Amino acid sequence: MTAVGVRMLGMRRSFGAVHALDGLDLVIEPGEFIALLGPSGCGKTTALRVLAGFETADAGTVWVGDKDITGTPPNKRDMGMVFQAFSLFPNLTAADNVAFGLRVRGVDSAARRKRAADLLELVGLGHVGKRYPHQLSGGQQQRVALARALAIEPRVLLLDEPLSALDAQVRVQLRDEIRRIQQRLGITTLFVTHDQGEALSVADRVGVMRAGRLEQLADPDTLYHRPATPFVGEFVGTMNRLPGVLGSDGTVRVLGADRPVAEGSDAVPGEVAVLVRPEAMTLSASETGSALVVVRTFHGALTRLSVRLGDGDEALVDLPSPAAAGIMPGDTVTVGVGEGPVLVAATDATRIPAGETV
Repeated sequence: MTAVGVRMLGMRRSFGAVHALDGLDLVIEPGEFIALLGPSGCGKTTALRVLAGFETADAGTVWVGDKDITGTPPNKRDMGMVFQAFSLFPNLTAADNVAFGLRVRGVDSAARRKRAADLLELVGLGHVGKRYPHQLSGGQQQRVALARALAIEPRVLLLDEPLSALDAQVRVQLRDEIRRIQQRLGITTLFVTHDQGEALSVADRVGVMRAGRLEQLADPDTLYHRPATPFVGEFVGTMNRLPGVLGSDGTVRVLGADRPVAEGSDAVPGEVAVLVRPEAMTLSASETGSALVVVRTFHGALTRLSVRLGDGDEALVDLPSPAAAGIMPGDTVTVGVGEGPVLVAATDATRIPAGETV
């Protein structure tokens, strides 16, 4: 089947005073894998449900290919969906679960059996066709659910937090399997997840949502290294927030050095917050340094040092482990910001709450 593009234009959806979608525009290219991230209540799941037809938008249009499907019911949209809950029929075997959609569409039994067997092979479960859901692990059940979603040859695949109910190791395996299958089939895919690692590792582009709108939609490398806004910079990955003074010449003074200001910064000259990734920090042992190492955490190739700066703030510094050898908690060090542009935000700009991941 030829891959199709998806366009969601001017989407608005409110629940009372809450604007879940506030003029959302989302364009997915044919065969593209898009992941949506954002804080709780940002509208990412609502966007997926509107695309699936499970939610009716207050305004806006949904296009698949050259067809406006805004008013089309869910069962007529030719979309496959995998949910967080496995949602398998407990009284049907794995093969019958996969073939269920085909049976509803009147496909003959021989064709159903062949299609189910082929898809179970595709997801690595060709040997479990006769087993019932209770005889399968969580990861196997979700693979069956994926095969079932693909059985009807959907034009678009929708994944709503499909891995969140699985343990860490199985999540990584199934995440990679989903990407392999998506690339093999070339199916246009929208993936909603609360896990940044999942989104950045499998998607062609990742969209960060905030208050019903897209803050940025870009490939993972751009999103991480060149966030369009301070909000995106703080939401994706780990970011230090350091005090600085922004001048009128396009530079900011931070930790005793002047650095150029990156595009996307949204502050005016004066006291600001400077956003710097841990790996973009510099650190060296110094008896006269004004910073103190508080915590040292070994991560293989990298070692993360948590340091208390002279003003009492704390910062994270990632160093290659050989460079961090011998630097221990209690050591005094000199900390700086590496060369290159830095993001700048107003000191009162909205921050991501500690521990926020969805």
